[in-house]
Amino acid sequence: RVQRLQAATMDMSQAYIGVVQRRAPHATITFDRFHVHKLAGDALDELRRSMARAVAGTDEAKHLKHTRFALLKNPWNLTRQEGERLSVVQRTNRPLFRGYILKETLAHAFDYVQPARARAYLREWIGWARRSRLDPFVKLAGTIEKHFEGTIAYVSSGLSNGPLEGLNNKTRLITRIAFGFHSAQSL
Repeated sequence: RVQRLQAATMDMSQAYIGVVQRRAPHATITFDRFHVHKLAGDALDELRRSMARAVAGTDEAKHLKHTRFALLKNPWNLTRQEGERLSVVQRTNRPLFRGYILKETLAHAFDYVQPARARAYLREWIGWARRSRLDPFVKLAGTIEKHFEGTIAYVSSGLSNGPLEGLNNKTRLITRIAFGFHSAQSL
């Protein structure tokens, strides 16, 4: 189900990109830090779930099941218990910990101020992800490479649609709270 949803989202994204390129040929399409990092988090979670399915019914599966939030959180936001779970993953499950390191190091590409340095770092990261032999990260590397210039455009411009998405979420919340009004004017 998740893969179908991701495929539909990618199709919508491709359709959206196509429309933007036709209607505004000089526009720079930018993929912001949040969305690229979300893709990395999704790849890591897919890796964790596939590993948990592979060892279903064992003690190792229980340990993997309780690592989701520790793996997806930023390192500075981990609780003590989550930090301990992450240490257990580091000692007992090298491929999953490698996926965690890939996720965290991808975020550093967006810390650069100079696009040339970000470009070199991101190319290096793509090579590392491809050599990792972790299927979700190999796929992620391909996605980033496909949208490489749009990803680097974030470093150049610093543009993000985060504030707009936040405003949309607040608007949806107000609409949900106002459920029962009979017209848009009353809302």
